[in-house]
Amino acid sequence: MLKKMYKEYRLKDITTKIGSGATPKGGHESYQEEGIPLIRSLNVYDDGFRTSGLAYLDDQQAKKLSNVTVQENDVLLNITGASVARCCIVPSDLVPARVNQHVSIIRVKPELVDSKFLSILLTSKKYKDLLLHHGESGSTRQAITKLQLEEFVVSLPPLPEQTRIVAILDEAFANISQAVANAEKNLANARELFDSYLNEVFTRKGEGWEEKILDELTEKITKGSSPNWQGVNYIDHPGVLFVTSENVGVNKILLDKVKYVDSVFNEKDKKSILRKGDVLTNIVGASIGRTAIFDRDDVANINQAVCLIRCDQRYLNNKYLAYLLNSPFFREILHDNEIDNARANLSLGFFRSLSVPFPSLEEQVVIVQNLVNIESFIQELEGVYRRKLAALAELKQALLQKAFTGELTAANHPHPQLSSQNHASPAIFNAISATVGDR
Repeated sequence: MLKKMYKEYRLKDITTKIGSGATPKGGHESYQEEGIPLIRSLNVYDDGFRTSGLAYLDDQQAKKLSNVTVQENDVLLNITGASVARCCIVPSDLVPARVNQHVSIIRVKPELVDSKFLSILLTSKKYKDLLLHHGESGSTRQAITKLQLEEFVVSLPPLPEQTRIVAILDEAFANISQAVANAEKNLANARELFDSYLNEVFTRKGEGWEEKILDELTEKITKGSSPNWQGVNYIDHPGVLFVTSENVGVNKILLDKVKYVDSVFNEKDKKSILRKGDVLTNIVGASIGRTAIFDRDDVANINQAVCLIRCDQRYLNNKYLAYLLNSPFFREILHDNEIDNARANLSLGFFRSLSVPFPSLEEQVVIVQNLVNIESFIQELEGVYRRKLAALAELKQALLQKAFTGELTAANHPHPQLSSQNHASPAIFNAISATVGDR
C-alpha cells in the first residue's frame, strides 16, 4: 500500500531555514512606494500569494533584514494573529523579498521535500488544525513559535511520489479555482443586473409619475436614542427589542445580534416605538442608506443611528420606498449628502426634504412585485452557488485527504465538470431578463 511509503519527519530535519523577520523602525510610516518587497501576513493566503497591500523597503532597510531574504520555492507561513497558519509558496518574481515578524520562511531540503507538496500539506485540514492548536497556545494572542515549527511533525512519501501528487493536485485545484471564479462571476453578474433594473425603475419615470418631498408622503420621520441618554439598561432576557444600524440590512432585518432594553425605554422615547411595516434606514456610519422594512410583531424601538419612516399609505407603498432607498441611484444621493462630523451621518431634515419619485399606488404594487420576483431569482442563484462553493471546498479537502493517505491517482480525482458553469444559472438569468423586459 502506498501509505507504507510515508515516513514522519520533524520540520527541522527536512529544512535548512525556519525563521521570521521584523518591521522596520517607524512601522508603516517607513514603507517606501517602491523598492524591495516586504511580505506581511495580509499577503499570505492558502489559495496563493496576494500582492495587494505589499509593502516596500529601501536598500538600507532591506539590508537590516538580510537574514530573512526569501528564495525561490520558499514556503511562507503566517505565525501570529487571526491569520495564523495561512500558508503558500513565495512567487518567484518577488525574490529577494523580506518577511516581517508575522511571517515565517520555511526553506526545505530539495533532495527530501517538494516545497509545493509541503505547502499543500500544511493547508490540509489535518495539519491546519494542528497548527491552529499550536497557535492557540499563545499567552496573549494566537502565535506559533519557532520551536513549535521546528518540532512540528509531518508525514511524507518519497520525493518522486510528492512530485506526482503535486502534478495531480495542480490540475485538480486549477479546475476548482476556475469553477469558483465562474460561480463568483455569475453571482456578481446577477447582482449587477438587479442593480441595473433598480436604477432603470427609479430613473426612467413613466407617464403619470410625480415627485414630492418625503415629508408630504409620510406620517412620521424620526429616530431613536441611546439607552444611556435615557438612563435605561440593556437586559439579557426579552424585553423591548432594540434595533441598531447593524440590525438593518439591505431589505432584511438582521437579528444575529439581538439586543433588548428594559420596557421603561418605550415610556421615555415613545416617538420611535416601531410598528410592523415601518421603513428603517441607517443614518450614521459606513452603512448609511442601508434600508429594510421592520416586518416583526415584537415590541421594539431604535437607537439614534436608525431613521424610522412611516409611510402614508394613501400615497406611498413601504416596500416601494425601501427598494427606492436601496437602489444604487438613491444610495449615491444619500452618500453625497452625508455630514462628516467625525463620523458620517444624515439628518432627519435631509430625509424630510428628500425628493421622491413615485407613480400611482397601483403601479407601485406592480413594481414591487416585479422586484420581489427578481430578488427571489437572485436568492435562488445565491443558494445554488453557496452550495456549489461549499461542495468545491469539500472536494478540495477530500482530494487532500486522498493525497496524504496514499490513495490519490490520476484516475480517481474528479475534474471534468469542475470548470463548467452551473446549469441552473442560464434559466435564472433568462427569467430575470424576461422580468426586466416585461416592464
